[in-house]
Amino acid sequence: MSISNNINQILNQIPNKVKLVAVSKTKPIEDIQEAYNGNYKIFGENKVQELVEKYEALPKDIEWHMIGHLQSNKVKYIASFVYLIHAVDNFKLLKTINKEALKNNRTINCLLQIHIAKEETKFGFSFDEIKQMLDSDEYKDLENINIIGVMGMATFTDDKEIVASEFQYLNDCFKELKKTYFFNSPDFKELSMGMSGDYKIAIEKGSTIIRVGSSIFGERNYQV
Repeated sequence: MSISNNINQILNQIPNKVKLVAVSKTKPIEDIQEAYNGNYKIFGENKVQELVEKYEALPKDIEWHMIGHLQSNKVKYIASFVYLIHAVDNFKLLKTINKEALKNNRTINCLLQIHIAKEETKFGFSFDEIKQMLDSDEYKDLENINIIGVMGMATFTDDKEIVASEFQYLNDCFKELKKTYFFNSPDFKELSMGMSGDYKIAIEKGSTIIRVGSSIFGERNYQV
């Protein structure tokens, strides 16, 4: 099966309102070009250096998503072109994104990452931390970020009930934020959850963006 066939197979299985981010991390530029040649233009990377290298080497109408943990000191390298930053997991990072967006005369789309998994190693705000941030005067001064939804990563487990309940919790958080803080924001509509192993459960629980890598590009090569 070709990469384009894999993408089309997934697109045919998911609702039209769900966006597929083809996660190209650790994959060579040729693989992304192949998908692009098959008319797919939405890709996700989790490392800044790799994202910058691929942005520079590939066509400029690609929609690039930064899906991995992002350090504040790396934001400046992607601020001029990134379409959406998925994993905004602390207030300092959000303030830095705003500052770098301003320098580039842009508004950058962001998702707030909420910690929903059992593993402590996963990043993310607690729901209370998000509310504290959104209530703060400091947050209200940020004019170059556009928060368009939330993102979360489920526990790495084969127990589908745990995964489903975590995705349901994320959806509940999303609805509460929409009702309380973003009721006047039509852009606040994205729920980024679900990867190769669990995106079908995520869609059942209301996901609007899925991040799929190995089902498209094959297993990752971490030796690179």
